[in-house]
Amino acid sequence: MSAAVRDESVAQGSGTAELVGDQHASRWDEFINSRSESSAYHLYAWRGVVTRSFGCESYYLATFRGAASPSGDRAISGVLPLLRLKSIFFGDYLVSLPYFNYGGVVAENDAVARELLRGAIDLARSLKVSHMELRHDTNLFPDLPQRTDKVTMVLPLPSDPEVLWKSFQPKLRAQVRRPEKEGAVCVSGGIELLDEFYRVFAENMRDLGTPVYGRSFFSAMLEAFPETARLFIVRLGDDPVAAGFVLGHGGMLQIPWASSLRRANAVGVNMLLYWRILQFACESAYSSFDFGRCSIDAGTHRFKKQWGAQPRQLHWHYWLRSGGELPVINPSNPKYRLVIAAWQKLPLAIANRIGPLLARSLP
Repeated sequence: MSAAVRDESVAQGSGTAELVGDQHASRWDEFINSRSESSAYHLYAWRGVVTRSFGCESYYLATFRGAASPSGDRAISGVLPLLRLKSIFFGDYLVSLPYFNYGGVVAENDAVARELLRGAIDLARSLKVSHMELRHDTNLFPDLPQRTDKVTMVLPLPSDPEVLWKSFQPKLRAQVRRPEKEGAVCVSGGIELLDEFYRVFAENMRDLGTPVYGRSFFSAMLEAFPETARLFIVRLGDDPVAAGFVLGHGGMLQIPWASSLRRANAVGVNMLLYWRILQFACESAYSSFDFGRCSIDAGTHRFKKQWGAQPRQLHWHYWLRSGGELPVINPSNPKYRLVIAAWQKLPLAIANRIGPLLARSLP
């Protein structure tokens, strides 16, 4: 099957699960915006953002309800976006969706969800990939192998940021005030702040030992979602020292990427960053804030919990061509320890040059 997307049944016997193209974009988004369980990453525009930024193949599956209208339109009843990652280091596999916390099936009912799963398995077999990973925040397919070692931390939000502020412990409020006493200021905006964001993000990723995404990836997201994507920058003097990328969908604001520089961490600049983002979320009428995924009792979990966030279990479901153990393609895998340590020692200019070439293969 070529990288070009055609409208056709995925395989004999797979029923109504079909590969769809750009002509279905408006129907796709209409369905996603009607479903409370959908995420921002299910919107059709992400297909262009990711394929242009990383050059990977995309396969967007949909099921349809009833007969076509006189104009030929059919109402969508379920969707599953899939991206194919190929790497000499990590193999050849499908993910819904890589680079983000969410993806997977969105369907009107269990029967539709199963139809999409059958279509996806047929696709995976035809492509001869090693496995398929579906990222859900519910146990949609309890009979599939799954990974449940991660949660996401979610904080319900009041409409008034002052109410949220008063709910914090005195120690937390003092930690937020400290960077302001040191002269830190937080600003927010759009693509005009991208250079500052990327400077902080790239240095922090190098320090963590992780290849950085290319600047063009963030530029593409800001251009595709100008109303719901926003950057926050904390500066000490003229120096950007902390940065966050936030994205809204439905009633939730989330922060898929946040970074602070080690040389400024003693001042607590990340505390000011998160408070200003939470303040913005309340004032913008978001009903919840998603701090992102972490492992229970890890340092990042404790950081998120102190704001009042509660865990929501993540279920990453797998189809494995040959059975066996679940793949572990993340920094916690001990076999990557030496590589991470070596990466942390790279000059920043070199890490920024070769990092985007490697990051596209990391899910």
